[in-house]
Amino acid sequence: MAHISAEFRGVTAVTKANVYFDGKVVSHTILFPDESKKTLGLIYPGKFHFGTDKAELMEIVAGECAVKLDGQDAVNTYSAGQTFDVPAKSGFDIEVKTGICEYICSFIG
Repeated sequence: MAHISAEFRGVTAVTKANVYFDGKVVSHTILFPDESKKTLGLIYPGKFHFGTDKAELMEIVAGECAVKLDGQDAVNTYSAGQTFDVPAKSGFDIEVKTGICEYICSFIG
C-alpha cells in the first residue's frame, strides 16, 4: 500500500475550485515550488468520465471508487491508501457508489 501524504507544506493553494458534473466532483489545485501541481478533491456518488492530457497518479485518501481505464475491460476498486496510474492522452471512468471519495491527483510530466 502506498504512503499517502496527510499534508503539504510550502505550497500555494488556488482558492477557485474546479467544479465538474454539477458539483459532484470538486477539487482545488495546489502548486509546488518546483512548478509541479496536484489537485485535492472530492467525488460524490455517481459515475463520471475524465480525459487526461498529462499522465496522472491518483491517490485515494478516503472512501472507495471503481475505475475503468480507457482501452481496458477491467474495472478495479480502490479504497483509502491505494493508488492508480492514468496514462497521458487517455481517460478513465470513475464511479463512487456511496459516501464521498477523497483523492489527490498528481500530474506527471
